[in-house]
Amino acid sequence: MSAPLNVSNKDQLFAADERRDCALCGCSLAEPGTTRFAKQGAHDPTPTPYFVLENLFSELDFSEESHLLDVGCGTGRALSFFIQSKLSGHATGIELDPDIAEYARNWSRRFTNVDVLCGSALETPLAPYTHLYLFNPFDTNVLMQFIMKIENEVRRPITLVHMSDNGETYSYIGRTGWSLVRQGEFQEYRTATGRAITVYAHPQHFSIWKYAPES
Repeated sequence: MSAPLNVSNKDQLFAADERRDCALCGCSLAEPGTTRFAKQGAHDPTPTPYFVLENLFSELDFSEESHLLDVGCGTGRALSFFIQSKLSGHATGIELDPDIAEYARNWSRRFTNVDVLCGSALETPLAPYTHLYLFNPFDTNVLMQFIMKIENEVRRPITLVHMSDNGETYSYIGRTGWSLVRQGEFQEYRTATGRAITVYAHPQHFSIWKYAPES
């Protein structure tokens, strides 16, 4: 994980994230605005802070055969992190909004280990993927459809990381094949001087799951 930053507030932390965006992507990957697809259960696209991604992905195993799907990738912050961290394998982002998907595709097209699709995760074949990342991309009804889609299509063990799953952890509990690997909360960022900066007004719960289909 990278060394803590010497910042004084959330704005400075997010500005540092944007500088990190620009250094790799040539553009900011900050929040692109309100979704146009709320009636379809989509939530506003929200980029994950780099310090959160570093924590969530720190204990995941990637190999040359790994393929990460970022569900509701927005402008592609998780894809940027994948490239910067030199993780093995390939990463694909899928985004429902065509304009935002094109934004992510424009900066990422020069990298051979990532790509961006435009469409619905409910209509995307899931069998090719070994890892799934969700930053609260849709409402509970769509999440349940997505979980059932995983169970219907996946034929090998996968890892699913669900950031900001507040109130939705129960969606996985008790389902055949699912086991909880790790869970916790993010609310503060600890700076280089040890100061705690509040990033979220309320603690954001996360959970990491393994799904192993029945043989």
